[in-house]
Amino acid sequence: MDGVGVPRDREEAARWFAAAAAQGLPQAQFVLGYLYEHGDGVERDYRQAVAYYRAAAEQGHSTAENNLASMYQHGWGVEKDLPQAIQWYRRSAQHGDPVGQCNLGSMYLTGKGVSRDDREAARWFMTAAQQGWPAAQDNLAFMYYNGRGVSLDYQQAAAWTQRAADRGYVPAQTDLGYLYEQGKGVPLNYVTAYTWYHLAAAGGDRRAAARMKSLSSIMTREQVTTAAASADAATERESESYVPHELPPQEPKSDPAALTRPWPGPFTE
Repeated sequence: MDGVGVPRDREEAARWFAAAAAQGLPQAQFVLGYLYEHGDGVERDYRQAVAYYRAAAEQGHSTAENNLASMYQHGWGVEKDLPQAIQWYRRSAQHGDPVGQCNLGSMYLTGKGVSRDDREAARWFMTAAQQGWPAAQDNLAFMYYNGRGVSLDYQQAAAWTQRAADRGYVPAQTDLGYLYEQGKGVPLNYVTAYTWYHLAAAGGDRRAAARMKSLSSIMTREQVTTAAASADAATERESESYVPHELPPQEPKSDPAALTRPWPGPFTE
């Protein structure tokens, strides 16, 4: 939707997607649903978003299936219906969408719309994590850390947290800092812990800011300076390598509560 050599016109792009959606193209239907949900190029309309997500989902578009499930989960544009949410999350998951898999795992973890089942939660987190979805990797780390649905294993917890943190997933950066601070699954290292907290705090995680303040009280000034410099350098590298994506959006609509672990602090409920 960001034109190359032409003015950027969101409304015009929305009209083109509407024309394609009218021809029954599932990707266009999905994108149009996304635009209606977010009010991008069109007036925000959750009911229209649901209608277009459904049209694409009924053709097997896995991301639309996930987004439709989320609309049912939260009652946006449709009456809240957790069994319907589970049905569409499951279809999305079975069609290989990692976010649908992660969301289905979250529903099993929290017992929303389905009986709570840690083994099923861990299974779906693993499936999504192996596809590289960072929220699932961090959720899987939580399962290993607490021995829920899998055997307790701090090294596995650290390994999956590291993968998610390396992909820039802010909650995982906080969690990795916590593991280094505690020396669980990784060598105890306050400088490395502070570095990850610093990165996560810059990304807006309040947990990380609180942990930084606490940890700095037992670190030397030199250690804090070294860690902060390391975090700044890492942030600069991330900034240089960032390439913004354009619409049509390939990422699914996601709600943080559905994608991240439902606990307030690092690895605790």
